Amino acid sequence: MPIKSKNGCAVAVSSICHRTARERLQGFWNVFEKEDDVLIIINADPDALACAMAIKQLLRYRVKSVVIAHPNEIRRLNNIAMVQRLKIPLERWSTIKLDSFKKKVLVDSQPAHLPSFEKIKFDAVIDHHPLSGECHAGFVDIRPDYGAASSMMVEYLRAASIKPTVATATALFYGIKVDTRNFEKQSRLADGISFRYLFTLANRDLVRKIELTDLRRSELKYFIAGLADLKYSKRRFYSHVGKVRSPDVLVIIADFLNHVEDVDWVFVSGIHGERLVVIFRCDGYRKNAGKLATRIFGSVGSAGGHKEAARAEVPMKNLAPECQEFTTLTLKRLTTRHMK
Repeated sequence: MPIKSKNGCAVAVSSICHRTARERLQGFWNVFEKEDDVLIIINADPDALACAMAIKQLLRYRVKSVVIAHPNEIRRLNNIAMVQRLKIPLERWSTIKLDSFKKKVLVDSQPAHLPSFEKIKFDAVIDHHPLSGECHAGFVDIRPDYGAASSMMVEYLRAASIKPTVATATALFYGIKVDTRNFEKQSRLADGISFRYLFTLANRDLVRKIELTDLRRSELKYFIAGLADLKYSKRRFYSHVGKVRSPDVLVIIADFLNHVEDVDWVFVSGIHGERLVVIFRCDGYRKNAGKLATRIFGSVGSAGGHKEAARAEVPMKNLAPECQEFTTLTLKRLTTRHMK
């Protein structure tokens, strides 16, 4: 699918991906000028946070200022610990005046991923998720075969001969671990090379501390609810947890269930605010969680992801009347209908 290059010409994603690391770096740097105030926009998670830190270091002496902003509330304890322990400077989306920034960068995401992103004219987009619609920006680097955008940012730093700070190296190291799920998910050799480069630069003890900060005691009730209503059929787990304080707990439950033997698929859902959130997990062998999520929920909400892991978020008002009282059986019926 075409994307728009800096000169307005349509170019294939592959043509950008096949450039050398130095060429990609120079293309990225060419977007900015010395007097630019730059806004880095992320949907805050470990990979995105790490990438934002790397971009900030890449632009440190090349622009006037760099601010990192995020629209989502950071609720997951690992992510809170990461921000606090690495002292990552963040601004909430609601406090930012977009017109105050001459250049805007989107990393570890794409404009089509969130409605709020679609309204913004980005100058640079860097991501590793499958291409979602057309992406118009001065510079675009989308490499869906990479396990983590953090791996891509390591290549940028190395091409620039910039040694990441301990905090940035630690964030990138953790970002790769999370998004490749310790290399259990789809990744490529480039992810391993970046991970190895960071191995002696990152504070691995701090990474372990962040990893262990996972669950609140109050969130154990969601495990109880999820396990109590768990359904198993044809090597698939289904569980609707009900209302949750944070959708991140659904991810933790799904990852936990994905370790059980004789299970090929895991579907865990819950209601957060006025939205249904569904987490998809599988082994990725002749399966594609991202495509399945899009097939089921793409027409009524945002949905997508990778072969092994995906997510869908749907406003409850968009669901059919018979799905308004959502249950585990509803989840099973919806997913089964779209599976072979």
